[in-house]
Amino acid sequence: MYHSGLKPNTDPKENYKKVLVKLIPEKSVNTIADWILHYNFNLKITPSRVSKFGDYTAPSKHNRHLITINHDLNPYNFLITLVHEIAHLVTFQKYQLIYRNVKPHGIEWKNEFQSLIKPFLNEEIFPADVLKSLMAYMQNPAASSCSDVQLLRVLRNYDVKKTNKVHLEEIPYKSIFKLGTERLFEKGQKLRVRFECIEIKTKRKYLVHPLAEVEPVAETLFDF
Repeated sequence: MYHSGLKPNTDPKENYKKVLVKLIPEKSVNTIADWILHYNFNLKITPSRVSKFGDYTAPSKHNRHLITINHDLNPYNFLITLVHEIAHLVTFQKYQLIYRNVKPHGIEWKNEFQSLIKPFLNEEIFPADVLKSLMAYMQNPAASSCSDVQLLRVLRNYDVKKTNKVHLEEIPYKSIFKLGTERLFEKGQKLRVRFECIEIKTKRKYLVHPLAEVEPVAETLFDF
């Protein structure tokens, strides 16, 4: 668990709740704190990762279960991602003898995810628009909530606005933009869900999610 500010010889659940209330909706805090104690896992808050919101690492001889979550997710996205990863933990516990033969996001994981998310599917925890999209997504959850464009679009409405950044789908075709650090890309055609974009320096092609946060760049500032 994320241990910042925890004092020795105090109730661990209350300590967990003090941290969790800063990360997830208040009405979900008690249940998640109980699960941390019950499933005995470490929760690590990480810098933002473009390719994923969170991940799960199975325990080893010297380490407990580990769940990592990006620090910059809004409370609703953080909770969904955390339950997603706890579902991996529960799947591991139930099927650990054959875990290597269980698909990471197969029927076993889907069943656990659907079961674990049920206590949170109400408007005391999620806004009505998020709840509607989340319930539709949970009919057949995929590897990541970011793969469901409708759910992610609704969740992004609750993000803290980042200066100068917009969603890739909002900028015109052929626009130049920064993604992540200082890498420059040109927006191309949409292929099914993602946009084919070309990195200016290497000319390599990448498929970029329509809701990726990008920073538009004036072409005149650069010599191509």
